[in-house]
Amino acid sequence: MSRYESASHVFYRCQYHIVWTPKYRYKILKGQVGKELYRSIYVFCSMKKCVVVELNVQIDHVHLVVRTPPSL
Repeated sequence: MSRYESASHVFYRCQYHIVWTPKYRYKILKGQVGKELYRSIYVFCSMKKCVVVELNVQIDHVHLVVRTPPSL
């Protein structure tokens, strides 16, 4: 697998590291809420044609590394 993606006239690599926290860093992302968030992120990324490289849901924050097409 190449490090870069390709389109008709370009090679690109748009990769983002996103850290998301709930307000006041409340520990609410556990149990069913955390599982639903995990699933929702994958569903949303597939809708937008993104690739989830890494996803880590902790009880008070989320780390997401995602690759996106340049059109997004």
